[in-house]
Order: sequence, then structure tokens, then C-alpha cells
Amino acid sequence: MVTDYFAISDIPISLTQVAAVIVLVTLIVYFHFHTTCVYLVDFACYKPPDHLRVPINMYVEHLEVADLFDQESHDFQAKVLERSGIGSEACVPDSLHQLPLDATLKTTREETMLVLFTVVQDLLSKHQIDPKSIDIIVSNCSLFCPTPSITSLVINKFGMRSNVKSFSLSGMGCSAGLLSISLAKDLLKVHKNSIALVLSMEAVTPNGYTGRAKSMLLSNVLFRMGGAAILLSNRKQDRSRAKYKLQHLVRSHTGANDEAYESVFQKVDDAGLLGVSLSRALLRVAGKALTANIVELGPLVLPYSEMIRYGWALLYKKCINPSRSKDRVPVPNFKKAFEHFCIHAGGRAVIDAVEENLRLHKDDGEASRMTLYRFGNTSSSSVWYELSYLEAKGRVKRGDRVWQIAFGSGFKCNSAVWKCISNIDPKPRNAWSDRIHRYPVEVL
Repeated sequence: MVTDYFAISDIPISLTQVAAVIVLVTLIVYFHFHTTCVYLVDFACYKPPDHLRVPINMYVEHLEVADLFDQESHDFQAKVLERSGIGSEACVPDSLHQLPLDATLKTTREETMLVLFTVVQDLLSKHQIDPKSIDIIVSNCSLFCPTPSITSLVINKFGMRSNVKSFSLSGMGCSAGLLSISLAKDLLKVHKNSIALVLSMEAVTPNGYTGRAKSMLLSNVLFRMGGAAILLSNRKQDRSRAKYKLQHLVRSHTGANDEAYESVFQKVDDAGLLGVSLSRALLRVAGKALTANIVELGPLVLPYSEMIRYGWALLYKKCINPSRSKDRVPVPNFKKAFEHFCIHAGGRAVIDAVEENLRLHKDDGEASRMTLYRFGNTSSSSVWYELSYLEAKGRVKRGDRVWQIAFGSGFKCNSAVWKCISNIDPKPRNAWSDRIHRYPVEVL
């Protein structure tokens, strides 16, 4: 006969009490070590007014009238622009439409305020959020670092409270948008029951290059006006209205290698003119950074069957049939891990290279190509324009997984994995809503 009591130091303890203690300890351990969920409540991307657009013929004419370049530099920029994948709707700030160009501190600050104030107002008013309820604010803008900081501009404009935790990042390149998400995520792990506002943009106004170095002229052609505001939360009550949950964020930095470190580099040319140089090695550097990133990301997201298949293919190539060691290294099928891909719209060559390296179809890069076509390279905010495109097309469904891939100076490759946790209505207004029916377009 089994008794219901055990004698421990002469104190009778029932099986029910033992079970209760075990459950209690389990719950304590679970809640102590359980990772705080980070929810993406919503985001907003800046849509410039049509009068700021710069069609190719207008851009070329502007180069001629401005009389800032010799004929070779003028022809080089025109040639690159025609092949860039950027369409006629991409915009630059009003200061760059003027002749002579007005690239002053005043106009740069005006561009920054126009972009960020617009997206923050759109985002907060849409969800009826009091600016004083924001606990954390993180901004990133690589080449414009004013005093007071960019976060201070926003705090002053919206009257945020005095103990808001603010961080302004600079010099982090086009991957800084996801880096800012990483910082906000870490802060949300520490500060419970909090809301974080992340702001991503690059100021175009002060960063034009007027010299002759072709590697530095490229940035004149590729970068355009844009920005995004992202609202994150770790509050349980926000789960019901959130669009996505952050599942993984993986950052890779290859800056220990000199070639990678110098691949995107701000410097002065031989004539003493300041600009950002994009080296010929950039695509190779980006490929190595992507490889380092997916080596870490793959085990977190790929199903076991795909990892086994990939491991066997690699083993066969390296050990069983070494005569084929010079063949291309097999790549896991990431389409088994993700339904959607948002590849940084740094340029047509960047998108092509990522598609090729990951063995993706052209359809997988549609959001990236259309973002590059309509908005140009908006730096750190481009992956948000791409997600906005997918939403406007009605393609993101509950349970879908989205992979955002960003590249930036340093050289860095950052990845964010989001899982859709709501039914997203494509009808609400976003940066694409007014003309989403026109896309996709054929890019020559």
C-alpha cells in the first residue's frame, strides 16, 4: 500500500504539497529566465511630396546647369543613374533643387525635422499615443550629427518627458536601422513595461560630393530622401494591437579586415573635397559579411531537415568528393524559413548579389527592387519601405516570417527576423497606398 506521506525530518509532507512546490519553483525559474517579448506595434515611412521628385532627365539637366563637374564626371553620373534601378519618383530635399545648392547646417536640420517630425506624428496619432508615454527613443543618422542631437530635436518638438532614455547613433551606415532595433530590444529587456520609438534616416542635404573621384561620385547618384519611425513595446497589453514579434536579431561586423573597413569610407579626395567612397571591393565584402551573418542565423531559423540536407551536401563536397571542392559552396534553402525577404535597397547590384548568393527567385526581391525604383537608396530606412510595400500588396499574413537584411559601413551585415502576429489590413494609408496598384514595374 502506497502512503500519501513521506517523513522528512519528522515533518509529514503530502504528495499534493510536493507537487505544488515543484510547480511553484518551475514557474519562478520560467519567469526569471523567460526572454521578454519585443513587439513591433507599427511603423511609418516618410513619403516625400511629388514636387521633390528628381526624374533622370531633370537630374542630368541639374548637373549641367549647376556647373559643378567636369564633363567626364557629369557623364559618369548620368551613366550610373541610367543603370541604377532608380525611377522618376525618387526625391531629394528642396535644398538640392536650388541653384546654387544650399547644403548648409540650417537646411540639413530642416530636412531632418521634416522627415522625422512627419513620420513620428503619423505613427503616434494613428495609435493615439501620448508622446509623454514614450520611455525610450533611439535615432540613427550616419553623416549628420548635430548638437543638440537628433533625438533632442524630436523630444523638443513633441514635448516628451524629462526622464525619457534617448540615444543618437551616427557613423553606423545603412545597417544602422536594424542596429537601432537591436539597441532598443536590449533596453526593453532591462526596462519592463516600456515603449520604444526608433527613428531611421540619412540626411541627403550635406552629403553631395563635387570632385572627380568616381568612387565618391556614386553616392550622389544612389541616395535619396526618406526615413522611418518604428514603435516597439514589451508591454503585454500591446500584443493584441502589435503587427509583429521580434524573433531574432543577428549582427555581424567584419571591420577587423582592412578591405571591409575601407569599403565604405568618408574621406577627402586629393583636392581636399569631402565625400563617401564606395570601393570596387564592396560587393565582395558584402558577400563575406552576409556569409558570416547567415552562419549564425541559419541554426536559429532553418528547420532540422534543411540543416541536415545542407550538412550532407557540405560533407559530400568537402570529404566524399573533394575533386569538386572548387564548386560553389551549397547554400541552405532559406525559403523554408521565411515567407518574405527585405533586402537593403543599396543598389541594383546589391540586390542581385544577395538574390544570387541566397539562391532566391526574382519575386523574392520584388519589394527591394520596387523600393529602390520609387524611393532610391534611403539608407537605414529602406528595409521598412520594403515591408511597407509587402503590407500594401496584402502579402503579409498572420504567421508569416519576414527576414530584413541590411548592410552598412564598417563593414556590417545585420539581420532581423519578425513573425507576423496579426491580420494586417492592406487598406490603411502608408507610403505606398496612393499608387501601389502601379507596382511592380519592369525596371530596365
